Amino acid sequence: MIKRISLLVLLVCLFWAVLSPGLVQAQNEIVILDSSAQVQFPMRLVFSLSAQSDVNITDIRLRYTVEQESFAEVTSEAYVEFLPAAIVDVSWSLEMIKIGGLPPGAIVNYWWVVADADGDMIETSPQQVQFDDNRYSWRNLTDGKITIYWYEGGLSFAQELMSAVQQALARLGENTGAYLERPVSLYIYASSEDLRGSLIFPTEWTGGQAFTRQGIIAIGIALDDLDWGERAVTHELAHMVTHQMTYNPYSGLPTWLEEGLAMYAEGELEPAYASILSAAVDGGNVITVRSLASPFSANPMEAYLAYAQSYSIVEFLIDNYGQDKMSDLLNTFEQGSGYDEALEKVYGFNMDGLNVLWRDYVGAAVPATAGVGVHPALIGASAGILLAAGFGVRRWGWRRSR
Repeated sequence: MIKRISLLVLLVCLFWAVLSPGLVQAQNEIVILDSSAQVQFPMRLVFSLSAQSDVNITDIRLRYTVEQESFAEVTSEAYVEFLPAAIVDVSWSLEMIKIGGLPPGAIVNYWWVVADADGDMIETSPQQVQFDDNRYSWRNLTDGKITIYWYEGGLSFAQELMSAVQQALARLGENTGAYLERPVSLYIYASSEDLRGSLIFPTEWTGGQAFTRQGIIAIGIALDDLDWGERAVTHELAHMVTHQMTYNPYSGLPTWLEEGLAMYAEGELEPAYASILSAAVDGGNVITVRSLASPFSANPMEAYLAYAQSYSIVEFLIDNYGQDKMSDLLNTFEQGSGYDEALEKVYGFNMDGLNVLWRDYVGAAVPATAGVGVHPALIGASAGILLAAGFGVRRWGWRRSR
């Protein structure tokens, strides 16, 4: 009997000896008390964490990703400075001034990695925060892949914009074969001033910005300027369509094609632009197609011609070779083809050949110079009309995020 009791005691002791390390381990587990993120639009996103352990917590890292189009998954990690303690409350700010900013509605996923003095470590489950511009009371309207957010004006204001957008998408698809592949959000600010207040490092002429990788467009449209707003939104949305269709890690589109498609999506070329193009054609001052492949001039008069000419070049390709060829061209660019190589593969000529054919199309008999060389007299009253109407803001107020 005594032997049985002794054996039982021995077994109990062995049992507790085996379990005790596990019990100590359980007591030393790191516990997350709270995790949150506070939006301070547009300047920062503040992440906060409370955690505790039976021993000092010695290391805290915040890991986060921004939901966006990318060819590689990129995770950022921030080391949080704090004094080691058994209970800690820490915060870390993602300063937009350091990364160039995020658009309204951007999605950020984040999680924490916490370690203590015993070497125990915990990685929290991912959480999600939306970087909303909470300074305004937004309403929204969705149709297909398009969602419009606005805060000033009635439902009819958004409905008119949506109607213009859907018509432009249908026209672009019919004429070029380009369609939206992923949803797009349009944030309509009530003025250019309101819009610039949402951006990091805005310029005084910024009238809209497209965050192509996030599928978000922000633009300022006043209630009494809806006609302009409809054209501006369709222009910017066309950029988003072509970006989605041709996005690749190797090369982009020539500027004349990207801007020409956006101008074409708006509909018929506006009279003031047509007048500028006609004057340049008559005076032999058109820009070469090869020059238009590069970013346009910051000079307003030269930029007006560049936009008008890009429209005409795209119109020439569609009218003479059809929708299928334009669709093939965009698909070729998606594969990372160079400018000349893509044109030669689809049409059988490079940019210099296109230049000759287009000049014949518009009747520009005098050889174009390598540069722009637009004399102010050729622009005349048409440029004045565009500037007075605020077209300078619309055309090179377009900004694309990295």
